[in-house]
Amino acid sequence: MSEITVQAKKRELSTQGVVNQLRKNGNIPGIYYTKGTEPIPIYIAEGTLKHLVFTSETHIVNLKIDGGEHELKSIIKNVQFDPVTDRVIHFDLLGISADQEIEIDVPLLFEGQAKGVKEGGIVQYALHKLRISCLPADIPEHITIDISDIGLGHAIHVRDLKLEKIRFMHNDDVIIVSVVLPRAVVETVPAAGLPEEEKIEPEVISKGKPTEEEE
Repeated sequence: MSEITVQAKKRELSTQGVVNQLRKNGNIPGIYYTKGTEPIPIYIAEGTLKHLVFTSETHIVNLKIDGGEHELKSIIKNVQFDPVTDRVIHFDLLGISADQEIEIDVPLLFEGQAKGVKEGGIVQYALHKLRISCLPADIPEHITIDISDIGLGHAIHVRDLKLEKIRFMHNDDVIIVSVVLPRAVVETVPAAGLPEEEKIEPEVISKGKPTEEEE
């Protein structure tokens, strides 16, 4: 997978006002942490962070703090967004070691046109990322899934994926993508399928003087 070198500045843990000022100046506060060491508060230019967050690929981040030559290999572990603007407001970088497995969410890339679409179905995507566990060197940028052979009423499950050196952190029966009938079609099937005797005719209420049989 690809690696990206990122420049960061160390910051002091401070008040919310100072953190907000960082954001106003075009920077995003974050934390770098790894097992056995103290977390390092940092901040990164918002434009740089966007390339790591808003992407369909996974990257290893070679982090340089305060312009130092020493690089800290890491991955983005968590990102917080503003609920109104969707702007990134905080991030976590997890330090990694070449000989230790890590868990990470990897984007899914779907290709092909499902044959079930020609049968009247629609493609339903249940997942857009998969959590995996593997060594850093084996992390894929994305996982490609060919949906061409999915027929109407069929699906691809986690158990159907076969990737070497990777463990999926989901149950085998979890559905990733399926082809189903459109909701409008599903809702009309029960009414059309009712036996003739079960169909209820509307009651007709007459107006005016009753007939002799009605009296």
